[in-house]
Amino acid sequence: MSIDDTDSAAPLITVAGDLDFTTAPPLRTALDHLLAARPPAVVLDFGGLLFIDSTGLAVIVHAWREGHPNGTVIRLRATPRFLEAILDITGVSGLLARTTREDERERPVTLA
Repeated sequence: MSIDDTDSAAPLITVAGDLDFTTAPPLRTALDHLLAARPPAVVLDFGGLLFIDSTGLAVIVHAWREGHPNGTVIRLRATPRFLEAILDITGVSGLLARTTREDERERPVTLA
């Protein structure tokens, strides 16, 4: 995992390798730290992701749950096909696509 917070409006976390019960806690901690600043967006780059388990998936949901009330959009980038399938099957992609009326006026929510 690496963090690039040079763009305070959309800090980037790059995740590579496995995102599972042993590696998810540091990602959750990093997300909590970034979300505390209430940025307009947080970008998760999964281009190097090889595996994700339910713990990793829970971190993505946690990021949405923590960021959404403050208007922070969680954007996924370079999402591997297997992760897209998991997000669709579990309904998380629909969760990430949800917006409030205020969000819709200000900026679209997309999975990039």
